[in-house]
Amino acid sequence: MNPEPFVSADEAARFLAITRRYLLVLARKGMAGAYPLGTGSKRRIWIFRLSELAASIAGEGAPLIPQSARNAMIETGSPR
Repeated sequence: MNPEPFVSADEAARFLAITRRYLLVLARKGMAGAYPLGTGSKRRIWIFRLSELAASIAGEGAPLIPQSARNAMIETGSPR
């Protein structure tokens, strides 16, 4: 059995039809299918598995954006 190859952020963004910048924002928030390489604290190189991205979109795997990131949304209205 051949393992699925990883792809670059550019290829994954084209696959999802989103910008590379938005894909990297999602990756930093813990998007399923995104894997950082190296130990850099400021900049990381990200690689992706297209099958995991597709499963996230189809709702079969881990969510595209984890629940913790969804709960971090700012609610509308006055805080008073």
